[in-house]
Amino acid sequence: MTMIYGTTTTSSRIISLCTAAAAGSSSSSSSVPCRRAKSLLPTLRCSSSGMEASAGTAIYPLHRCKTIYLVRHAQGIHNVEGEKDPNAYMSPALFDAHLTPLGWNQVDGLREHVKKCGLAKKIELVISSPLLRTMQTAVGVFGGENYTDGVSAPPLMVQNAGHSGRPAVSSLNCPPFLAVETCREHLGVHPCDKRRSITEYRTLFPSIDFSLAKNDEDVLWEPDVREANEAVATRGMKFIDWLWTREEKEIAIVSHSGFLFHTLSMYSKECHPTIQQEVSKHFANCELRSMMLVDRSMLGSDSATWNYPGKIPAGLDLPSDVSDKKLHKN
Repeated sequence: MTMIYGTTTTSSRIISLCTAAAAGSSSSSSSVPCRRAKSLLPTLRCSSSGMEASAGTAIYPLHRCKTIYLVRHAQGIHNVEGEKDPNAYMSPALFDAHLTPLGWNQVDGLREHVKKCGLAKKIELVISSPLLRTMQTAVGVFGGENYTDGVSAPPLMVQNAGHSGRPAVSSLNCPPFLAVETCREHLGVHPCDKRRSITEYRTLFPSIDFSLAKNDEDVLWEPDVREANEAVATRGMKFIDWLWTREEKEIAIVSHSGFLFHTLSMYSKECHPTIQQEVSKHFANCELRSMMLVDRSMLGSDSATWNYPGKIPAGLDLPSDVSDKKLHKN
């Protein structure tokens, strides 16, 4: 069972906001509703200090947690046209929509933020939906500096990729980028949500890893069938479970409004209403939210990095709680 916690960073502490955001376990269908998580700590009442622990607090081993940074792409041309007329989403002219000039300004603002707050140095992997607007956003926010000739590494994005009017972006001094189809937007009907061929994308984004794409052409998008909201949520839950196959602990994910909303709505069903609203509300363009993933079903296989086994002493140095247990047995 995987849990998602909304997180707020205060100094060096990560504060869990969601007391119970559990998804279905690996032994059950991914469409099973979220179950309320039980605290691993007993309720504590201390009359001398007036301290009382909440039943919603919990402790988990650090090596079974990941921090993910969810980003919705910046403003695309489809957002502008759809705001004017919802029927515009059916326009073939919006195929694989690219970012607007305002969208690129939003990218620059978020890039400045992640560098200023130190997040840029923490992220170990950037995952992007393989659509033009998400990859433009991902590269613009988390990529290297402007690319110059003579650099040995290929660029993350070539000059003017997707009518961007932007210079090439370097792949130096930035985390690896991976395109993953599972975190795409609603599939079908809307041309803005149909992708180009992987062959074409590789010429635009030479340093993005497209190896997980099973087909060169987009075989997932259908012109007359729109993916149901429940199917998007199920796909999102599978995506979250897949994250546990990755060794990285700090992962940025650049995706879409619908995908993020329906996935997080499913995971936050059992949260307190205030937290549910915070976790699952619709993302603004180029908004970033940090979330804590907790592995409750042994999906993750990595071992603890910082733990030290120590040794329980024998004889008179035996811990008092262990001694008490032995005494009661006798």
